[in-house]
Amino acid sequence: MDPSTPYQANPLQANPHPGAPLLSVRYLSRSFRMGGTLLEVLRGVDLDVNEGEILSIVGRSGSGKSTLLHHIGLLDRPDDGEVRVRGERMPLDGARAAGARNRFFGFVFQFYHLLPEFSALENVLMPAMIQHDAGSWWRQKKRLRRRAEELLASVGLAARMRHRPPQLSGGERQRVAIARALMNEPPVLLCDEPTGNLDRASADSIRDLLWELNRENGQTMVIVTHDAQLAASGHRVMELLDGSLKEFVETSS
Repeated sequence: MDPSTPYQANPLQANPHPGAPLLSVRYLSRSFRMGGTLLEVLRGVDLDVNEGEILSIVGRSGSGKSTLLHHIGLLDRPDDGEVRVRGERMPLDGARAAGARNRFFGFVFQFYHLLPEFSALENVLMPAMIQHDAGSWWRQKKRLRRRAEELLASVGLAARMRHRPPQLSGGERQRVAIARALMNEPPVLLCDEPTGNLDRASADSIRDLLWELNRENGQTMVIVTHDAQLAASGHRVMELLDGSLKEFVETSS
């Protein structure tokens, strides 16, 4: 990482909810074998995130930032360690992990991962459709649809909710992805390079939207990013270095 990169968190962004952490990660470890070499990507990572906090994670390309986020969000199973949300230990694989992932985490990815054949509204509804069985879905369909419409309106897409992803700009697609991530009211929003595929104006717009969600709703977020402006807007910045997380300390060049 270029030591002159301005990743230092905004000093005005004090942690709004000190106390017991909402999200706790303990001794998260992950290795991959490449040929005859064992590559240790995560080496016993420990992490606490308080409710209402925005934590930015930075690091060199290939340092394992996305791997860490995927393991926190139960998208992949670590070799060792545990993840807890509100003190509840998360299952790390199988159907129970899928259920916990749907309940506790919302995801925003660099490349949106929207379903192109469905409208913006239908994409936002997907997490709720997954969460509910058929009977529960039909009983609550009107309420859930209303929530999806309200979420799209809240991200500035009230007039675009029937458009499909190919009909939307990159910034609009990311707004749909953010609305989808919030559909099930997850305690933790995990964002993997949410501005990495956007031009500067769109990236700034997404950054402002994320921070508005935090200010208005107290949404807890963990954001992996190379975007110095996005990282610096959070309450705290940490760096993934040699498989471990450390408080980021800006140094002079």
